[in-house]
Amino acid sequence: MEKQKAAIKKSETHVVKCVFPNTTNHYDTLFGGTALQWMDEVAFITASRFSRQKMVTVSSDRVDFKKPIPSGTFAELVGKVTMVGSSSLKVKVEIYVEQMYSDDRELAVVGEFTMVAVNDSKQAEAIVLK
Repeated sequence: MEKQKAAIKKSETHVVKCVFPNTTNHYDTLFGGTALQWMDEVAFITASRFSRQKMVTVSSDRVDFKKPIPSGTFAELVGKVTMVGSSSLKVKVEIYVEQMYSDDRELAVVGEFTMVAVNDSKQAEAIVLK
């Protein structure tokens, strides 16, 4: 259990993106699809860092868009492993919107992704912490 706790802590992932006009919709806020793509990527990185195995996304659970993310802001994505099963794990991904020229930062989006470890034949395999 201590090994798992250490791996969870070590695998926490932070990625910061700049929200440019090419990633926004007609309301000048981040496209929901772009946010989901970024979140899935962070979930994959987090799961891979945790297990050091080949991981794939098998589902995205509820994703709540709490606040719009406007153009000209930073979006910090934070991925954390929340549950570990025999071959799967869950990663919670949060997106914080941060103003570029002040310390203002708010939680904007929250979602959870289920990731599965796979072998070379793309079949599920046990997660084995090294």
